Amino acid sequence: MGITSGITSKIFGEKKTTSTDGYIDLEKYADATVGTTAGARMRVAIGDIERYEDLKNLTDFVYGGNVLILDFTAISDQEVLLKRVTNELKRITDDIGGDVAGIGNNLMVISPNGVKVDRRKIRGK
Repeated sequence: MGITSGITSKIFGEKKTTSTDGYIDLEKYADATVGTTAGARMRVAIGDIERYEDLKNLTDFVYGGNVLILDFTAISDQEVLLKRVTNELKRITDDIGGDVAGIGNNLMVISPNGVKVDRRKIRGK
């Protein structure tokens, strides 16, 4: 079997193994895309929050005209803190004319002025 695979690899080229069990390994693409936002007017970033003080850096990103997908899993069991963070995000989006919407159980989308988050799911046929 080693001889035939060697011959076929010479004829057809090496077999590419970028997929593992139906998944594509994105590690090699991650470094290539870092810093390529030069021509973009708006960026979309994913952030997470673990305490109320983290909100400052996250909201600065939205004030800069960008979209933030916020993972609040770390504080989802702290009802008072989650309510406080949610109220602050609503106040900020009202202030800048943006929008905030929940996605699933532990994600929120916070958008700047001019970007409205549609609450309806788009489904295939």
